[in-house]
Amino acid sequence: MDEPIYQLEGKRVFVAGHRGMVGSALVRRLAKEECEILTAPRSELDLLDQAAVSRWMHDRRPDTVIIAAAQVGGILANDSYPVNFLHDNLVIETNLFGAAHDTGVSKLLFLGSSCIYPKLAEQPIREDSLLTGPLEPTNQWYAIAKIAGIKLCQAYRRQYGADYISAMPCNLYGPGDNYDLQTSHVLPALIRRFHEAKTGGADTLVIWGTGTALREFLHVDDCAEGLVHLLKHYSGGEHVNLGFGSDISIMALAELISRIVGFEGKIETDPSKPDGTPRKLMDSQWARSMGWQPKIELEDGIAMAYRSFLQQG
Repeated sequence: MDEPIYQLEGKRVFVAGHRGMVGSALVRRLAKEECEILTAPRSELDLLDQAAVSRWMHDRRPDTVIIAAAQVGGILANDSYPVNFLHDNLVIETNLFGAAHDTGVSKLLFLGSSCIYPKLAEQPIREDSLLTGPLEPTNQWYAIAKIAGIKLCQAYRRQYGADYISAMPCNLYGPGDNYDLQTSHVLPALIRRFHEAKTGGADTLVIWGTGTALREFLHVDDCAEGLVHLLKHYSGGEHVNLGFGSDISIMALAELISRIVGFEGKIETDPSKPDGTPRKLMDSQWARSMGWQPKIELEDGIAMAYRSFLQQG
C-alpha cells in the first residue's frame, strides 16, 4: 500500500456527530491511530449555532475535522420533516466549514449519502452521475443539503486551496443504529419489527412497498475504515463512493433478517406504500483502487447488529 499523504499521528481530530452511528464507529477506529480525538456532545455544542461553533473551534483548534453530524432518517421522516432535513443540514455544514476555514484546519472530510444521486441513475452508480437527473422525491431535501456539502468542499478547494474531501457511503447499519420506527432506515426498522413480531407471537409481518427495490448495505465499521483510509490517502475535489459492492432486494433482506431474528411467521408486502428508488448500487472501484475493501458480510453484520439492538434494549 502507498505511504499516507496525510498523517494522523499527533493530530487533533474533531469528530462532529460522535454519538451517531458513523461518528461512534469513527471514534472506535481512530482509537487505533496515534491522534487526539475531540468530541462535543450536544449539551456542550449546538452545531446549529454559528457563533458557538466558531468559539468552540477557536478554543479547541483541531487539525482535522470529520463531519459525520447530520439530521438523518428514512422515507417517512424525510417526507414529514422536509424543513429539518434541508435547513438544519445546510446550517450544520456551513457552520463547520466556515469555522474550519477560519481556524486553519489542515484536512476536512465531509460525509455524504448515496441519496445524492439521481433516482434513475445508471447502475452501478459512478461518482460522475451526480446532478445528471432528477432526485428521488421522498428524500430530495436531505439529498440537496448533502450535494451542497460536496460543493462546499469543492468551493473551498478552488477558492482557498483547502484540503477538504468528501465521501459517499451507501446505506449503513451496525452498532448505534436508530431503531425508532418513525425515523429509522429500512434495515434497523426491519430488525425491530421482526423482533417485536417474534416476541409478540405475530403470524404475519407486512413490509412497505413491493419488496422488489434493491439496496446496498455496508457495515458502519467497514465505512469507518474507509473514511480513515481516505483521510490518509486521498486529496481531491471529487467525492468518493464507499459501497459494499452488491445489493439485495428488500424482500430478500426481510427474509434474511426474519431468519436471524427467529421470526417464523409470513412476510407480506404493501404495494400501496412507496418503494423509493428502484435500485441503488454504487460503483466503489475508485475507493478499492486506493486500497480499501469492506470485510464484513451482510449476514454476519446483521447478526452483529441484532445483538447490538438487544443490548440497547
